[in-house]
Amino acid sequence: MGQFKNQAEAEAAGVYISKVKSFVKREGRLTNGQTKALEAYWPTMGVEYADAELNFAELYGRSAPVVLEIGFGMGKSLVEMADSDRAKDFFGIEVHRPGVGACLGDAGELGLTNLRAMEHDAVEVLKNMIPDGSLARLQLYFPDPWHKTRHHKRRIVQPEFVQLVRSKLAVGGHFHMATDWEAYAEHMAEVMDQAEGYRNTAEEGHFVPRPDYRPITKFETRGQKLGHGVWDLIYERVA
Repeated sequence: MGQFKNQAEAEAAGVYISKVKSFVKREGRLTNGQTKALEAYWPTMGVEYADAELNFAELYGRSAPVVLEIGFGMGKSLVEMADSDRAKDFFGIEVHRPGVGACLGDAGELGLTNLRAMEHDAVEVLKNMIPDGSLARLQLYFPDPWHKTRHHKRRIVQPEFVQLVRSKLAVGGHFHMATDWEAYAEHMAEVMDQAEGYRNTAEEGHFVPRPDYRPITKFETRGQKLGHGVWDLIYERVA
């Protein structure tokens, strides 16, 4: 970034700084079912990207706690959570179009009215569309660990990102992360423990037991049978 201390300074000076992406855009091929799901349910459950703040009460037609998930994959867990807790509203962001189609298809079959989905870069959505202090919980489950040392800068959990998340959480809201890479779990804990305005909810150490609201995925179950661990971290916004 050279002479500029941060992205905001560079933009104010009219200088473009290329951003390091924390994900790889994977278009994939839509199945017939996913295509039909997007056609049928996007008008009511899909949200288009716009450089304007959302009004969640208008979006869902009610006022309820909002849970946002970044990178929901094929959406199985997100749909299950929305179905199990209809008193909350769920908002998912995913860059993989087939995953968005699959998620909307499952949600539509269940008749869910408390789920909305976007296909876009989550950081841009957080910055430009999510009102400050509006989220009860932000979920980041099994993000790309970028396990090679030279790729660690691509990990989404970095000091600037966690402060962006903090600004979107209500005071008392939770930032819930989960990973099956121990080294990334340790990285998450290191970043979060140094982050201003957060409190680790673990009774001891850095990690918490999987809360009941987070479903166990088939991938996770398979990994557990092979002896792979999963680490959950939940930090509360306190200021």
